Amino acid sequence: MIGRFVFVAALLASTACSAQSSQNQGTQKLPRNAPEATVKNVPATTGRANLRETPPPFTMTRIGTFTEPFALAILPNGAALVTEKAGVLKLRWTDGAVANVGGVPRVAVVDQGGLLDVALAPRFAGNRGVYLTYSEPGKTGAALALAHATLKITQVQCVRAPCPPQASLEGLRVLWRSGMNGVGGQFGANIVFAPDGKSLFLSSGERQRFTPAQDPDQRLGKILRLTLDGKAWPGNPNFKAGGARAETWSTGHRNPYGLAFTADGRLWEEEMGPRGGDELNLILPGKNYGWPIVSNGDNYSGQPIPDHPSRPDLEAPKAWWNPSISPGGMIAYSGALFPQYRGNLFIGALGGQALIRVAVNGDTARAVEQWTMGARVRDVAQAPDGAIWLIEDEGALLRLTPKR
Repeated sequence: MIGRFVFVAALLASTACSAQSSQNQGTQKLPRNAPEATVKNVPATTGRANLRETPPPFTMTRIGTFTEPFALAILPNGAALVTEKAGVLKLRWTDGAVANVGGVPRVAVVDQGGLLDVALAPRFAGNRGVYLTYSEPGKTGAALALAHATLKITQVQCVRAPCPPQASLEGLRVLWRSGMNGVGGQFGANIVFAPDGKSLFLSSGERQRFTPAQDPDQRLGKILRLTLDGKAWPGNPNFKAGGARAETWSTGHRNPYGLAFTADGRLWEEEMGPRGGDELNLILPGKNYGWPIVSNGDNYSGQPIPDHPSRPDLEAPKAWWNPSISPGGMIAYSGALFPQYRGNLFIGALGGQALIRVAVNGDTARAVEQWTMGARVRDVAQAPDGAIWLIEDEGALLRLTPKR
């Protein structure tokens, strides 16, 4: 199809982002300066990753229940931090007891926002550092923020009975803000640390606004590389330009939800497409991944978008899903309990209600198994013993181990 595509899309809580609805649709027109493409649409014919679902080949044990959780981070001793979108951080002790963590920043629980990702700092065992992302309230709406604090655990002495330890965040500092307060969901908000532990990568969604993903002077719709103090990483492609350009590692992203490094040092990202077109990308510095100019899905209004092959100058996904799976969290597995899966990616599917295994080999990726879970999988984590933990939108925390 030849023509000028003026993209019109839905402003909605998308299938991938909302636990309450998969069809909460509204309309939003792109601004006049929106990216447009006069191209011949070339359909994507390779890389489609949709699979027939099969029963899970592992034992699933429910080990906790939470309220609208978003992310989890497992401590070296097997305890776990869990964020709840309402602005509550909880600590699950190794015996299964759960306590609230004090000192959490105030969050804006609106438009898919709230308390979002949690990640343990490099060398956590020594510094007890914790990073959080959240939607920070402002006068004109919410914006994504990144903060750092120290996790303090205090043993309380009781007279007649043992008391559980108390946990709090001490010295919380906001390190980075996206700016551009306002309405819209799709915060992205995932954190992963470089293999050497000296910098971090942060996903920032385009907040259902489309054009920021292609605007080099906005921090929305980007993968950012920052120092551990939230500053632009000196090795970034446009570091000398300053501002948002200095912080940007890659651009053209819609709602980047999962980030993970494989053992060879490659950074993988999965993100939610519109109606179809969910993506698994190999993230390279300075590259443009195309949103909203190209996508292997269509807008919620039904307006078509040129597929990725229409613009070979833009980076295409290594795998993509249409219909959508609505990807949630992702890990690169390296544990001992499932040696046959070492080096594979595990992706939680929200709308797909599944756990998906993707085999990667260098710069290629292939979805090989999709296990039906019967619930929306929000986040995935690897425990110190090699077990895989999942947390579901409905609140269940599950531990996956090999069948005996």
